[in-house]
Amino acid sequence: MTSLQQSQTGTAGGNANEVLAALQNAVGEGELLTGAAISDKYLKDWSGEHGQMPLAVLRPRSTEEVSKALAVCHAHHWPVVPQGGLTGLAGGAVPSEGAVVISLERMSGVEEIDTASATLTVLAGTPLQVAQEAAQQAGFFLALDLGARGSCQVGGNISTNAGGNRVIRYGMARDLVLGLEVVLADGTVLPMLNKMVKNNAGPDLKGLFIGTEGTMGIITRAVLRLHPGVAGANTALIALTDFDAVVKLLRYAQQRLSGLVSAYEVMWADYYQSATTVGGIRAPLPADYPVYVLMDMQAAEPEENAERFASVLEHALEEGWALDAAVAQSHADAEDFWALRDSIAEMLNAYAPTINFDVSFPISLIGECVERLRAVMAGKFPEIHAMYFGHVGDGNVHIVVGPLPDDNRQTERAIEDAFYEVTRELGGSVSAEHGIGIHKKPYLAHSRSQAELDVVRSMKRALDPHGILNPGKILD
Repeated sequence: MTSLQQSQTGTAGGNANEVLAALQNAVGEGELLTGAAISDKYLKDWSGEHGQMPLAVLRPRSTEEVSKALAVCHAHHWPVVPQGGLTGLAGGAVPSEGAVVISLERMSGVEEIDTASATLTVLAGTPLQVAQEAAQQAGFFLALDLGARGSCQVGGNISTNAGGNRVIRYGMARDLVLGLEVVLADGTVLPMLNKMVKNNAGPDLKGLFIGTEGTMGIITRAVLRLHPGVAGANTALIALTDFDAVVKLLRYAQQRLSGLVSAYEVMWADYYQSATTVGGIRAPLPADYPVYVLMDMQAAEPEENAERFASVLEHALEEGWALDAAVAQSHADAEDFWALRDSIAEMLNAYAPTINFDVSFPISLIGECVERLRAVMAGKFPEIHAMYFGHVGDGNVHIVVGPLPDDNRQTERAIEDAFYEVTRELGGSVSAEHGIGIHKKPYLAHSRSQAELDVVRSMKRALDPHGILNPGKILD
């Protein structure tokens, strides 16, 4: 018998009607959506995974309301599914049947920017772009950035340890979080809103909640590290001979530009051709080169670095690594270059239904990885289109495969089995930055040992003894 079935039959002292009544009493009827009032937007994420009908959707306005709701669900052993902006690609926020969904959408806003400490304190439901713009207005730079910035939420970014476009210079979400406020499964609030870079007063507990997809606790606030503001960037789109040349240019640019390379996005020809045809994006360079790199170098005064930046490109052309290059001459040009990389959302629709892979490898093995995955597609699924791209400066490769045939679940599983087996053989990770959710759960053991998974299960039992938080995600 599942925990939900147990709850419905009253083994924890309640049933669905009792849970609803207790929630209404704790947080007020106006915060709850039930029945026909629950719109389809709460049932799915960008992965295309469609969840089941929840018992209710709770939209709290404060940490106190989250705490009260979790205390009720904990007492009744009732499952809870936290939701952010629902931009995930792993099914990590879709509801299970009869669960209580806690959407953080009303807990939005930047509460403080401490200019002396260079920190930003923000509610978990705040869209990432709102936080970025607040930091910029205060003269700072919030380095976390990804294509879904307008709709993804900060809490969701942290709970999946999002990466994005700037990891090569600033790190993952984990590297930008100084403090968290978290509500545990039983309603206990952990007020860990630390602003200090150095704080060794015992174990750093926030790591238990970063990247654990709401299975250990619900993030309600965060203190994020800010960096000095940037006025712009030197940006170029470069066509290269092969992946070895991609790596040579990366290491040369990092050394020559004193570690200031802020983004190094790689697009193989299949992606570039799709972006400039199906995606409708202007092609700054011809579409018949093997591989393309979008490189930028952010700075307070980009014009002062323009000559150094150009010399890197000249060297790449002289060495034969680069075949062609286009340098942005204006902010509009740079936006056009970035539109190529950010067009993935439109292409997901154009090639639907798709499988979306988010894997990582030692950089030295990425070229071999892509060739082996291409061989899988050519040998077993020649009629299905695949596009390869990623943040290769941090080892992350994305692959979009589609449209899938009518038997899409059978074909999807066969492609996943083959791709993740290559990932296992090359010592890679089945998830670089999108989490595990539902979709990658069968393959988690490809990247984590049994001993590691046993420790995760022990942590889960300690923090969530009734197993109510996001059940079925990451681990069974």
